[in-house]
Amino acid sequence: MATRRTVNSKPQADGEPAHGYGAILVFERLRDEILSLELRPGQLIDESNLAERFKVSRSPVREALVRLAAEGLVQTVPNKGTVVAPLNLDEFPAYVDALDLIQRAVFRLAARHRTEADLVAIRAANEEFRSRVRANDALGMIRQNAILHLAMANTGRNRIQNETYRRILDEGRRTLRLYFRSYGDTLPESLCDAHDAQIAAIATCDEALAERLAREHAEEVHQRFLRFMGERNSSDLSVVYDR
Repeated sequence: MATRRTVNSKPQADGEPAHGYGAILVFERLRDEILSLELRPGQLIDESNLAERFKVSRSPVREALVRLAAEGLVQTVPNKGTVVAPLNLDEFPAYVDALDLIQRAVFRLAARHRTEADLVAIRAANEEFRSRVRANDALGMIRQNAILHLAMANTGRNRIQNETYRRILDEGRRTLRLYFRSYGDTLPESLCDAHDAQIAAIATCDEALAERLAREHAEEVHQRFLRFMGERNSSDLSVVYDR
């Protein structure tokens, strides 16, 4: 997942941010709202309202929407305009299959090629993820989860595989938001422990164990998500008035 960029642009005299700053600000705010599901799949995005909300012209808004479209978070619908990209849950099993296959290869190569410098970067990314978990920061967890897994992928020294893995992780960001929501956004420390085990397998160059842990991780996400989508909140409620 892309990290936030520091922008040196200063506000203009009339109070509107410079063009570049405005576009990045709008992009980052909308991206967070889409990933958090505050902006719902299929929801119409009105450029005029956004320009008024962020106090920018429509040009930075359009630039931000172009970037969001490139990340697959918005799309243009004929005769309707720009909408938040739909979340196609019918494709979730296929998504998990793809995640499982690429992740197993990523972890195996990481165990084969890792260096001590790689392990330092991976462990630092994992500690930052743990801090986001402890803070119950759902959006931070989504961002840092991608950073951690891409740090593992970089260890494998395969650019094409890494780009494919990045696209799959990006594709699953909103599904991951639902996964975190299944825990009430209070993730158990055991999930961080699972990352610790994965890193330990990579550190000891145990390719078979690293691959097995990658598969177990994908399966846990799959099963947890399915249980969450099947939950009912009214089964223990009575609609009978007791006199």
